[in-house]
Amino acid sequence: MILKLIDFLNNSPVNFLAVKEIKRQLVAAGYTEIDTTKAMPRVKAGDKLFATKNDSSIFAFHIGNEALAEKGFHVISAHCDSPTFRIKPNAEMVDGDGSIRLNVETYGGSILSTWFDRPLSLAGRVILRGTDALHPISQTLFIKRPLLVIPNLAIHFNRQVNDGVKLSKQKDTLPILGFITDKLEKGNILVNLIASELHIDKQDILDFDLYLYDTTPAQIVGLNEEFICSGRLDDLSMVHAGLEALLSIQETPGTTKVLAVFDNEETGSQTKQGAGSPFLAHLLERINLAQGGTQDGYYRAVEQAFMISADNGHAYHPNYAEKFDPTNHPRMGGGPVIKLNAAQKYLSDAASAAVFAEICRQAGVPCQTFVNHSDVAGGSTLGNILSASLPIKGVDMGALVWAMHSAHETASVQDHTSCIRAFQEFFRQ
Repeated sequence: MILKLIDFLNNSPVNFLAVKEIKRQLVAAGYTEIDTTKAMPRVKAGDKLFATKNDSSIFAFHIGNEALAEKGFHVISAHCDSPTFRIKPNAEMVDGDGSIRLNVETYGGSILSTWFDRPLSLAGRVILRGTDALHPISQTLFIKRPLLVIPNLAIHFNRQVNDGVKLSKQKDTLPILGFITDKLEKGNILVNLIASELHIDKQDILDFDLYLYDTTPAQIVGLNEEFICSGRLDDLSMVHAGLEALLSIQETPGTTKVLAVFDNEETGSQTKQGAGSPFLAHLLERINLAQGGTQDGYYRAVEQAFMISADNGHAYHPNYAEKFDPTNHPRMGGGPVIKLNAAQKYLSDAASAAVFAEICRQAGVPCQTFVNHSDVAGGSTLGNILSASLPIKGVDMGALVWAMHSAHETASVQDHTSCIRAFQEFFRQ
């Protein structure tokens, strides 16, 4: 199972490629894509459907024997974006020595220093001229060879580097692409590279959403191979676990099962493809109507639904024990964590936490709790944001990681397997 996660991570350097990989696996498993611009076809038990938004979020449905109004639906939600750097427009910066830097801006809350001195490359989507102005063509770009590096300043010029140095996002994190060899290339290097990689005419390139990614592949480490190290474990490991659980359903379930993979969680989720959008709620309402249901039936379905909001949590770090709650030390390899917060930053409450803990018990996997040290502010995640447009019961949980938002994070092999088993048990309910 962990080798499948490694392949998934390596094939998903950015959100657009993650959705492309999920879509590939869904189609291979017999799922049919919904064209959301057209009327929803009649939906019946056993149908396997999916829809995308913005090429960067995806929603899959395995329709159950019971109508939504009668049994509700079970949702696993996660997100496919991770902190990185976005390439700005007019990005090329040619310096006096002939070197070419790319102008970038941060996406999400990266640990900036972890991106230095690593082999980096570009991935994302390119927008091409279509048949008319309102319908351009979107094509993914995945350059697999290392292209760029953000070099550190040598310690000889920065003797205080190990005492902590404040980094400028505009100055210190610009990646170097290479050296200019032809003055005629100036201003066209990036476009020429894109055109060459996609085998297209550069005149057809209208725009792009391109990001940096670390080309270091995901790998197993540890004395007993107990850890996995990779970029983007937060939150692609939870996306993978949810996808594995959905695809493991062999027969038509009693209750409709949903996998919702959102974009832009790392920047607040307030986009059309993010958890703050009503897109998922609209899809579920359309499915209910396509089953012959009513608006009142949809509201009944929402009241009976349950969601697992799956986003990675923080593992107890033995080097920084003072950062963690005194009595709650969720350890790597100890199973998924239920996230709790008195300020309601998480969806979990006592009732929903009890539901997930019982699911874990039935699956035969351990379960832990995570709360913040009271003097350390915590983050938020999908659950509460999504519940503003889809007010369903649910729990915020996740597998544990070290160095969250580093260019390279660490997680437990056993915890990933446990999450898959817990998700499979949830979808058996």
